[in-house]
Amino acid sequence: MTRRNGRAEPARIFLRPPSVLAVLTALATITVTVTSPAAAHHVGSYVPRDNAVTTNFKQVKFSVQAKKYDVALQLFDAGALRAEMRAHAAALPPGLEDGTRAALTAGDGPEVERRLMIFFAALSRDLALEADRQIARPEATAEVRAATGRKFLEAIWRYYNLVDFAVATRDNKTSVAVRLAFDEAESYVKPAAGGAAPPDPAGIREPLQRIAQALSTLIDASSPSSTTPRRNS
Repeated sequence: MTRRNGRAEPARIFLRPPSVLAVLTALATITVTVTSPAAAHHVGSYVPRDNAVTTNFKQVKFSVQAKKYDVALQLFDAGALRAEMRAHAAALPPGLEDGTRAALTAGDGPEVERRLMIFFAALSRDLALEADRQIARPEATAEVRAATGRKFLEAIWRYYNLVDFAVATRDNKTSVAVRLAFDEAESYVKPAAGGAAPPDPAGIREPLQRIAQALSTLIDASSPSSTTPRRNS
């Protein structure tokens, strides 16, 4: 209790405001929760759940959009996104992790976006290639091929949908090609309507190969060795 003009007043409690990192992380988590991953560009049925990597990506992206590059760098350094980059380093363009960190340090938002686009395009490409290999196994039954196709399509879309907008702004032809191939692949593993005979799940291989080829071309075209992060003025 304190006294003012001879009257007792209740003690005031002053709360420390939350840190910028805590606020941005919370807002990014809310964004992850309420945004449908497939809402922007895909009309199919897959709405894959976020995992630690996609959640961390959205936190970093949200911070970059808010121009809180120091926060984005903290989230990247300590998060699952950087760990996944390291785990897949052998299949990625050289220096992708270091370049992403350098772009965050330099406050170069477009370069951060480009490098993260390359990373998730590479993950999606490798998943499409692995799906093709597994579905091609001669001992796989139609049921196994369909189940494998559904599992991999969900994983592919979980990662590719994060960067489809970035792909479309740079190479709309590739974006359209990937989405059309994905829709075609999906048609081979959906249950047939009206009691009709389902298509042969092995047919999914050709659109999976198109996805992998389109993303490989995108990665090669988007990874010039001469590009370095720019520091914002």
